[in-house]
Amino acid sequence: MKNILITGQPGTGKTLLLKRLADIFKEFNPQGFLTLELKEEGVVTGFGVISLSGESKIISHPGLKSKHTVGKFKIDLKGFETFLASAITMDRKTGLFFIDEIGKVECQSKKFCKLVIELFNSDHPVVASMADKGSAFIQEIKKRDDIRLVELTPENRDLLLKELTMEIRDLLLE
Repeated sequence: MKNILITGQPGTGKTLLLKRLADIFKEFNPQGFLTLELKEEGVVTGFGVISLSGESKIISHPGLKSKHTVGKFKIDLKGFETFLASAITMDRKTGLFFIDEIGKVECQSKKFCKLVIELFNSDHPVVASMADKGSAFIQEIKKRDDIRLVELTPENRDLLLKELTMEIRDLLLE
Protein backbone atom coordinates (compact mmCIF):
# COMPACT_ATOMS: atom_id res chain seq x y z
CA MET A 1 0.00 0.00 0.00
CA LYS A 2 1.54 3.27 -1.12
CA ASN A 3 -0.65 5.61 0.93
CA ILE A 4 -0.20 6.01 4.67
CA LEU A 5 -2.91 7.64 6.73
CA ILE A 6 -2.06 8.67 10.28
CA THR A 7 -4.86 9.20 12.78
CA GLY A 8 -4.76 9.96 16.46
CA GLN A 9 -6.14 12.17 19.17
CA PRO A 10 -5.34 15.90 19.05
CA GLY A 11 -1.94 16.59 20.58
CA THR A 12 -0.43 13.15 19.94
CA GLY A 13 2.11 14.56 17.47
CA LYS A 14 0.70 13.86 13.99
CA THR A 15 2.07 17.12 12.58
CA LEU A 16 5.47 16.60 14.20
CA LEU A 17 5.64 13.07 12.78
CA LEU A 18 4.89 14.34 9.26
CA LYS A 19 7.46 17.13 9.64
CA ARG A 20 10.14 14.65 10.72
CA LEU A 21 9.32 12.32 7.82
CA ALA A 22 9.39 15.23 5.32
CA ASP A 23 12.83 16.19 6.68
CA ILE A 24 14.11 12.61 6.43
CA PHE A 25 12.96 12.33 2.81
CA LYS A 26 13.88 15.84 1.58
CA GLU A 27 16.20 14.30 -1.06
CA PHE A 28 13.01 13.03 -2.81
CA ASN A 29 11.68 16.61 -3.21
CA PRO A 30 8.50 16.08 -1.20
CA GLN A 31 5.59 18.45 -1.63
CA GLY A 32 2.70 19.22 0.64
CA PHE A 33 1.90 21.14 3.79
CA LEU A 34 1.75 21.03 7.56
CA THR A 35 -1.02 22.51 9.70
CA LEU A 36 -0.23 24.98 12.46
CA GLU A 37 -2.37 25.82 15.46
CA LEU A 38 -2.55 29.53 16.18
CA LYS A 39 -2.65 30.14 19.93
CA GLU A 40 -3.07 33.14 22.18
CA GLU A 41 -2.46 32.61 25.90
CA GLY A 42 -2.65 28.84 25.39
CA VAL A 43 -6.03 28.94 23.62
CA VAL A 44 -6.40 27.86 19.98
CA THR A 45 -7.53 30.91 18.01
CA GLY A 46 -7.21 29.55 14.48
CA PHE A 47 -5.25 27.43 12.06
CA GLY A 48 -2.63 28.08 9.45
CA VAL A 49 -0.81 26.00 6.87
CA ILE A 50 2.84 26.02 5.85
CA SER A 51 4.13 24.39 2.68
CA LEU A 52 7.23 22.22 2.77
CA SER A 53 8.94 25.06 0.85
CA GLY A 54 8.08 27.56 3.61
CA GLU A 55 5.07 29.47 2.25
CA SER A 56 2.41 30.03 4.91
CA LYS A 57 -1.23 31.11 5.11
CA ILE A 58 -3.81 31.55 7.88
CA ILE A 59 -6.82 29.53 6.76
CA SER A 60 -9.18 29.76 9.72
CA HIS A 61 -9.73 32.32 12.44
CA PRO A 62 -12.80 33.91 14.03
CA GLY A 63 -11.71 37.33 12.66
CA LEU A 64 -11.60 36.34 8.98
CA LYS A 65 -14.32 37.59 6.65
CA SER A 66 -15.96 34.50 5.20
CA LYS A 67 -19.34 32.80 4.91
CA HIS A 68 -17.63 29.41 5.39
CA THR A 69 -17.31 28.28 9.01
CA VAL A 70 -16.40 25.32 11.19
CA GLY A 71 -17.51 26.00 14.74
CA LYS A 72 -16.39 29.49 15.76
CA PHE A 73 -13.77 29.65 13.00
CA LYS A 74 -14.31 31.42 9.68
CA ILE A 75 -12.48 29.76 6.78
CA ASP A 76 -10.58 31.50 3.98
CA LEU A 77 -11.40 28.93 1.29
CA LYS A 78 -10.14 31.03 -1.61
CA GLY A 79 -6.84 31.72 0.20
CA PHE A 80 -6.47 28.02 1.08
CA GLU A 81 -7.10 26.94 -2.51
CA THR A 82 -4.57 29.47 -3.83
CA PHE A 83 -2.08 28.17 -1.26
CA LEU A 84 -2.72 24.56 -2.38
CA ALA A 85 -2.04 25.43 -6.03
CA SER A 86 1.50 26.47 -5.15
CA ALA A 87 2.18 23.96 -2.32
CA ILE A 88 1.26 20.85 -4.33
CA THR A 89 1.94 20.37 -8.02
CA MET A 90 2.27 17.17 -9.97
CA ASP A 91 5.97 17.74 -10.61
CA ARG A 92 7.86 14.71 -11.91
CA LYS A 93 10.76 15.48 -9.58
CA THR A 94 8.52 14.98 -6.55
CA GLY A 95 8.88 11.57 -4.95
CA LEU A 96 6.15 11.80 -2.35
CA PHE A 97 3.46 14.03 -0.88
CA PHE A 98 2.57 15.06 2.67
CA ILE A 99 -0.88 16.32 3.66
CA ASP A 100 -1.45 17.52 7.22
CA GLU A 101 -4.38 17.25 7.62
CA ILE A 102 -7.53 15.95 6.01
CA GLY A 103 -9.87 17.59 8.51
CA LYS A 104 -13.13 19.52 8.83
CA VAL A 105 -11.61 22.86 7.84
CA GLU A 106 -9.71 21.55 4.80
CA CYS A 107 -12.64 19.42 3.60
CA GLN A 108 -14.74 22.58 3.20
CA SER A 109 -12.82 22.96 -0.08
CA LYS A 110 -14.03 20.82 -2.98
CA LYS A 111 -10.70 21.54 -4.71
CA PHE A 112 -8.85 20.11 -1.70
CA CYS A 113 -10.98 16.94 -1.69
CA LYS A 114 -10.41 16.50 -5.44
CA LEU A 115 -6.65 17.00 -4.96
CA VAL A 116 -6.53 14.40 -2.17
CA ILE A 117 -8.19 11.82 -4.44
CA GLU A 118 -5.80 12.70 -7.32
CA LEU A 119 -2.78 12.28 -5.05
CA PHE A 120 -3.99 8.97 -3.60
CA ASN A 121 -4.65 7.73 -7.15
CA SER A 122 -1.21 8.86 -8.39
CA ASP A 123 1.90 6.71 -8.61
CA HIS A 124 3.54 8.61 -5.74
CA PRO A 125 3.33 7.66 -2.06
CA VAL A 126 1.20 9.95 0.09
CA VAL A 127 1.58 10.37 3.83
CA ALA A 128 -1.38 12.17 5.35
CA SER A 129 -2.85 12.85 8.75
CA MET A 130 -6.56 12.77 9.37
CA ALA A 131 -9.05 13.49 12.08
CA ASP A 132 -10.36 10.39 13.88
CA LYS A 133 -13.93 11.34 13.10
CA GLY A 134 -15.35 13.50 10.41
CA SER A 135 -17.33 14.00 7.25
CA ALA A 136 -18.46 11.41 4.75
CA PHE A 137 -15.34 12.28 2.71
CA ILE A 138 -13.08 11.40 5.65
CA GLN A 139 -14.88 8.10 6.18
CA GLU A 140 -14.66 7.36 2.42
CA ILE A 141 -10.88 7.93 2.44
CA LYS A 142 -10.41 5.58 5.40
CA LYS A 143 -12.17 2.78 3.50
CA ARG A 144 -9.83 2.86 0.49
CA ASP A 145 -7.99 -0.40 -0.09
CA ASP A 146 -4.72 1.35 -1.02
CA ILE A 147 -4.28 2.92 2.41
CA ARG A 148 -2.44 1.75 5.48
CA LEU A 149 -4.25 3.27 8.46
CA VAL A 150 -1.94 3.95 11.41
CA GLU A 151 -3.00 5.25 14.82
CA LEU A 152 -0.46 7.48 16.53
CA THR A 153 -0.32 7.46 20.31
CA PRO A 154 2.17 8.99 22.75
CA GLU A 155 3.37 5.43 23.46
CA ASN A 156 4.12 4.42 19.84
CA ARG A 157 5.37 7.79 18.53
CA ASP A 158 9.11 7.01 18.37
CA LEU A 159 8.68 3.45 17.13
CA LEU A 160 6.25 4.63 14.45
CA LEU A 161 8.78 7.16 13.11
CA LYS A 162 11.34 4.37 12.60
CA GLU A 163 8.76 1.96 11.16
CA LEU A 164 7.33 4.51 8.69
CA THR A 165 10.80 5.67 7.66
CA MET A 166 11.67 2.12 6.59
CA GLU A 167 8.29 1.60 4.91
CA ILE A 168 8.45 4.86 2.93
CA ARG A 169 12.08 4.20 1.90
CA ASP A 170 10.97 0.81 0.53
CA LEU A 171 8.09 2.47 -1.40
CA LEU A 172 10.40 5.09 -2.89
CA LEU A 173 13.05 2.60 -3.93
CA GLU A 174 10.64 0.13 -5.61
